[in-house]
Amino acid sequence: MVSALDGIKYTYSVILLCVSIVLIIGLIFNRQTGLSSQAGPWAALALLLGAIGWLTMVEGGQGSLVGLVPVDMDLYKDTHKVSYKSTVITNKGDNLDRYLMGRQFMVVLIVFCVNLSGAPIGGASLWGLPNWFITIFFGVGAAMVLFTCMVGQLASQVNGCHCMLDYINNYFAVFTLYVAMVIEFSGLLHASYVVQMLVGAAAGQKIESKEEPRNAAQNIFFFGRCMISLAILAFALAVTLKALFDGNTSMWKGVPAWASVVLFFVLMSVVGLLEGMQIAFFAVAKVTKEERGSAKFAKMTCDLLFKGKGRNLPGFMIGRQLCVVFCMFVVARVTSLNIAPGQGNNIFGVTDGFQAFLNLGFMGALITTILGSISWQLVASAFPIAFLSNPLVYVFLRICLGLEGTGLLNGAWVLAAIQAKVCGFQRDEVYIGTAEERAEKQKGDGESDVGPGHPRKIPAFMDSAPAELKALMEENPDVAEFVQSVHEGADAEAK
Repeated sequence: MVSALDGIKYTYSVILLCVSIVLIIGLIFNRQTGLSSQAGPWAALALLLGAIGWLTMVEGGQGSLVGLVPVDMDLYKDTHKVSYKSTVITNKGDNLDRYLMGRQFMVVLIVFCVNLSGAPIGGASLWGLPNWFITIFFGVGAAMVLFTCMVGQLASQVNGCHCMLDYINNYFAVFTLYVAMVIEFSGLLHASYVVQMLVGAAAGQKIESKEEPRNAAQNIFFFGRCMISLAILAFALAVTLKALFDGNTSMWKGVPAWASVVLFFVLMSVVGLLEGMQIAFFAVAKVTKEERGSAKFAKMTCDLLFKGKGRNLPGFMIGRQLCVVFCMFVVARVTSLNIAPGQGNNIFGVTDGFQAFLNLGFMGALITTILGSISWQLVASAFPIAFLSNPLVYVFLRICLGLEGTGLLNGAWVLAAIQAKVCGFQRDEVYIGTAEERAEKQKGDGESDVGPGHPRKIPAFMDSAPAELKALMEENPDVAEFVQSVHEGADAEAK
């Protein structure tokens, strides 16, 4: 039963969302967005709907694929055959990290398309609306933030938290996975792997690969892409920092250059922490309490996150999104170059065409993607429990839950409920039980197949068996079954 307070939050949030959608469509058909002013309103609307639809799968798919890692795939390979096709890929070797990297850049590209097609151009006005209204919804960007967050990201994340199997049980999810893997293969973002290795080395923990060691040719190909990616990242940092110190960005007037630089790196760190948090949270969502560690802050974080009926996990996703969007809005303002081509002020003396390209903001987006998103996600994926032991994780979890409590983005709950009803989503526990139930079943069925990655229980009558046979039984369920059946048959004949 929805409380009166929650009902008020849902209502005003949905009203704000509806107003934002009407305003965006009005801007498009009045040719006051970037794409509609050049290619026409119908092209802009088509791109907007296609991009926002794809964004829902990119966001919801991440939670599903990360959260299903600890679950035995045999439990759902018959009930969710398409989901199984995806998890077979991401659960193999280091493919999950590859997917996370490609997926993050997909988000940047898709959001860029959303903004290109729906964001207002400078000086946009509509239907004689008052200036204060235009400033809030167009100038500050509230219309695009509310629309993108609630429709494209949060509703899918809410369902992806608890309906992982149903959410990716379609070929659109498989296609999205393959696209992310291709982007990672290009090597543009391989600098993230270097950051992950450095963090692991600083922590005294080696990044363990789940794959066979690379041969010489594979090492040359891998580290070659890392070097190219690092060179691109270094150039992006040089461009951004020079523009900041020269005062050639869109940063608010009166803010000193040194403050802009500090703000840039602080906000990137906050975004990175929040990105890593969601990966770590998804990684521990399907494991038992005992497996979540005993560190004080890791335990406090998990107790808060999974208390009650699990509402705090999707609640965190909503509050986190609002926090990330705010940080990204400021970062975009800090890093967006404000240099008019053709006036002799081009950064590093580049051509006018290249300066126009730099003005699009891709350099800031690339820095934020590598240093403010992917690197943190890879570290959190490699060390989820250690990541949760950071006291700042608990602090920001509280902040995000507080932001969700304002109700500003609570329309996402309504959209998620509609999506779940239309698509017939059910919680994963309906199909595979809770983590504790699965662990108990494995414990009780120690002499039966318990899935990959779990050693078989050796029957007591094998205590005197050769060590080689015991090892073979642990590794091969068929051998263990055969030995057990022979023993049971011999028992029956003796009786």
